[in-house]
Amino acid sequence: MYNNKKILAVITARAKSKRLPNKNILDLAGKPLIAWTIDTAKKSKYIDKLIVSTDSEDIKKISEKYGAEVPFLRPDELSNDTADSISVIKHAINFYQGQFNYILLLQPTSPLRTVKDIDNAIEMLNDDTKAIVSVCKTEHSPLWSNTLPDNLSMKNFIRYEIKNKRSQDLPQYYRLNGAIYIAEIDYFYKNNGFIGSNTKAYIMNQKSSIDIDTELDFKLCEILITRK
Repeated sequence: MYNNKKILAVITARAKSKRLPNKNILDLAGKPLIAWTIDTAKKSKYIDKLIVSTDSEDIKKISEKYGAEVPFLRPDELSNDTADSISVIKHAINFYQGQFNYILLLQPTSPLRTVKDIDNAIEMLNDDTKAIVSVCKTEHSPLWSNTLPDNLSMKNFIRYEIKNKRSQDLPQYYRLNGAIYIAEIDYFYKNNGFIGSNTKAYIMNQKSSIDIDTELDFKLCEILITRK
């Protein structure tokens, strides 16, 4: 509970993954990937209930083993490739019928976020700040990026006024890192998501921001854990 408001934390974990099959339950440095997020969330001093939303009996069993509740299995329409995370979150909120004030989304693909990250993000919430979304610095400035035409011409690829600038002289950009999303439930419904005019960023470091999407991401994360 934070400021007398109850927090529902949801870890979303679908069974199918095209780029890295069964990634949510792959062994990462001694325990399933999803267990890293469960163990971290359980340490939070503010989370009132921690659940996993999944369509998989295997993920359900593993999640319960590590101490998360799995009160339901997702319906078929929330288990296919077209299902979006907003619909999945709404399904979890509706299951509890008004018992909570805040919804916290923790994706299992961010195993290195810390409990300090979670609690610090929660502590940013107030009457004016209705939601927090985690970000990190971009690895490369988007000002050095562009689309390419069919003939692969680099003409106008980089704007004239920045093409001779050093990277350290460019503005600092940030990107969503997928690790932490939290919002007042009414605000979440009003904006159909976490980002709106009363959302602020919680800045995380690069290591804690690793997001596992491919086998390369997975191996890099394992190296970071084992070389602590």
